[in-house]
Parts: sequence; C-alpha cells; structure tokens
Amino acid sequence: MDITLATGPWQDVDTDWLIVGYAPADSPETFPAPLAALDEALDGTIARLISSGDITGKLAELHLLADVPGIAAGRLLLVGVGSIDRLTSAKLEKALVTATRRASKAASVRAAIALPSQEDGILDDNSAAGLAAMALQTGCVGQSLYRTEPGRHAFSEATVVSDAQQSAAVDRGSILGQAINLTREMVNRTAMEVYPETFADRAVTVANECGLECEVLDENRLRDERMGSLLAVAQGSTRPPRVVVLRHNGAGQDAPSLAIVGKGVTFDSGGLSLKSNEGMKTMKCDMAGAATMLGAMTAIARLDLPVNVIGLAGLVENMPDGNSFKLGDVLTARNGTTIEVLNTDAEGRLVLADVLAYAVDLGARRLIDLATLTGACVVALGEEVTGVFSNDDEWRDQVVEASARSGEPAWPMPMLDLFDDLIKSDVADIKNVGPRWGGAITAAKFLERFVDDTPWVHLDIAGPSFASSNKAHREGGGTGCMVRTLVAAAEAMENG
Repeated sequence: MDITLATGPWQDVDTDWLIVGYAPADSPETFPAPLAALDEALDGTIARLISSGDITGKLAELHLLADVPGIAAGRLLLVGVGSIDRLTSAKLEKALVTATRRASKAASVRAAIALPSQEDGILDDNSAAGLAAMALQTGCVGQSLYRTEPGRHAFSEATVVSDAQQSAAVDRGSILGQAINLTREMVNRTAMEVYPETFADRAVTVANECGLECEVLDENRLRDERMGSLLAVAQGSTRPPRVVVLRHNGAGQDAPSLAIVGKGVTFDSGGLSLKSNEGMKTMKCDMAGAATMLGAMTAIARLDLPVNVIGLAGLVENMPDGNSFKLGDVLTARNGTTIEVLNTDAEGRLVLADVLAYAVDLGARRLIDLATLTGACVVALGEEVTGVFSNDDEWRDQVVEASARSGEPAWPMPMLDLFDDLIKSDVADIKNVGPRWGGAITAAKFLERFVDDTPWVHLDIAGPSFASSNKAHREGGGTGCMVRTLVAAAEAMENG
C-alpha cells in the first residue's frame, strides 16, 4: 500500500476517515492553527466537546463524528495523544494504531492522519509523520489470514497530512510498516505452510524484490559447513533444514559488517522432551527471530542504508521420531565446541550456535541475534519487554538506545561470569541447559561461546514477539517487534 503526503487545511482533505490527533486543551485559544481552522469549519464542535468533557485528549481516546458537514472528509475520528511535552514515539504509535484499527473494519476505505505540531515536544515533526505512515500500514492489517471474512482491511488510499518537507519521513515510515507487516505475516502463517524450505523460498523472492543478495544453504552444504548442532535438531523432522544468508552491501567491500542472526524453528514440538498440548499451540511463532531478521533486511535494503549488513536465519523443525536427537547425546558445533544435550526442548540455542559461528567466520564485526529463546525471560520482564544480553557494554548500549528511539522497550540483563559455571558439563565442553533459576541468562551464556570476541547482542523476544490476544492498540499474533530497532542499530553502525 502506497502512502501519499498531502498539505493544506485539514478540513479540505477528501477522504473517508480523517484521523486527527489532539492534545489536552483548556480552550480553543490553545488549539494549533490547523486544528483551530478545522474546529471553525465544524462551527466549534470540537471546542464544545472539550468544554462538555466528552473528549479530554487522553492518550488513545477515540471520539467519532460520523456526520460532519462543513469538511471534505466523510468521518472525523479524533484521537487523543496526551501531553505533547510527554509524547514519546511509543505513545504516539499506540494512539495512531488504535485509530487506524478503528477505521479499517470495512473494505475500500480511504484514510488520512493529521497531527498537531511537535514543536514543543520530545518528538519532532518528521518522527511524527513517519509514525503516522507506519500506523497506516500496520493498523489495517490483522492476523485473520485464513478467515473467509477478514476482520481488517487494507486502506484503498492512505494519506499523511503534514508539511511538504516530510516526504522522506513518510516514505521511511511506510517502508518500516511494510517490513513489520512482513514479519507479522510470516509469524502468523501456520507451520504446515511455513517450514524451512518455504521460508527460504520466500526469502529468495523478497531478496529479489528488494535488491538483496541471497544464498540458501541446504542440508548437504550444512554438513560441509560442520553445523552439527543445528543438524541434530533438524534430524527428527521430515522437513530438511536450511540456512538463509542475505546481504546488503551499502558501504563497500572494506567497511565493517553487521550480522543479524534469527532463530527460525518453524515449529517446536519440544522433540523427545515433548511439550504439552497447551505449550505447543503457539509454536508456529518460534521462528519469529528469523522473520524479524527478514523484515528488517527488507527495510535496510529499501532505505538503501550506507552500511554492510548480513542477515542469517537458521531454519529447522524440532519434531519427535525415531531419528530424533536424544537426551545424553553429545553434539559437535561448527566451532568445535562439544555440547551435552539434557533437554531437546532447549533447541533454539543449538541452532543459533552454528549460525552465530558461521556469521563470525563470514567476517562480521558486530552481531545481533534474535530469538524466542526462553520462557524465563518472560517471567523476568513480562510480555512487552525484550531482554538484552551482551559481551560488549558499548555495543549493548547502542542497541538499547536504538530500541528506545524506536519505541520498543528493551532491558539489559546481567552476564556475570558466575553463570558460566551453570552450563559446564561433566562429559562435554558445555550442556544445553542450566538449572531452573536464571534460565534466560544461562541460555545467553551458552550463545556467548559461539561469538568469539566479536561484539554481540542477544535479544530474547519470547515475550513481545507474539501477542496472545487483541487489544485496542494491537493486533493479536505476531507483533513485528524489534524490526525498527534492528534498522536503527544498523544506522548506528553508519554513524560509527
């Protein structure tokens, strides 16, 4: 869906739904000029609604005026954005997605967003325009891929009403929104449709569309590359494994590369350490790390960032059969590390181990991996916050700052040496699980064994990558979290 930029008075915007952001105001005298002109065209309706207390400007508060003579739009949807001086990107996104979700329930709808100036706020007008474009892309897309009557419909026309100088910001927001939607779609599709081979096929298609280089490593190549840890996880499935390697060469051959590595367990039954029925219901989402990498790489390519980025996805199914890897097995990873298997449901780290080592061998100078890795991280940080683990404080801080700029909450976790002792094995170099306590950290310490001294950040997205239910501001299913953070982290590489 293309998003256009329009200028001019808000009351003249010809659309089916005009979404107007407004902040708390005591009187019409405090209205920004475009809102004051709109209110005048409405014969003071907005001012009267404020005076009566029907609208307050509270964040994500909606008020629909369905019959609005005097303006060109068919409907006016007022959405509160809260106090401008406290308006963050996360808050504005919440408000605007709430509004676009409200407007997207019918097919063939035209929608436009007009926002007050951010002159006195935390955000700038360019950031706000970009968030408006992103909300128009994401708010009208649901998870009902397989319903005969979808609950949400893409807009037939979408417009951001803003300054003409903000066309680049609108384009950027639109690209990010499309990348998020790609990630969400991949996560929401069923495991009978998305498995290692089909994920790789989709990556090839997307790479051709975006101008990315793409290489797919099949099972024979994976054996040649000594990826024994990944191959062990895959051996219980009839679906052969794949590793996808995408490249964006925006800075020349000699420039340092960022590698983004995504866990792509397209379905996780737990293997012989079989999950319960309840625990298996949403395991189509266990490839969210790989899907996030794919979405971010499309945005990096389409934005033509002047950086070198390698995107890698380790793709397997974890299934139980007579050929499954077993408890007590000792695996040899690509870098020669031996691993004692004590739980086949701790398989994501086994996949990432080989792919991280491969990324190091490709010459990456910075690493980020993403994985729905541990329930322990959800216990620690809840369902909305990503856990951040690293071997390099400076690189970790850059990634956390990128997440803050992107409105995606993330929190650094301790990586103390004492946790290394918890994954020592009596029969191999390490074991693939530690004790019950500190499970998210011991999983990260396991991964650390495969990155050498390369500055590395591990993002545990087990909580925020998949929403169990709809909310006013968020669709259930895949969320596309961390796509924006990865793009912002790549831009940080550009800036040194």
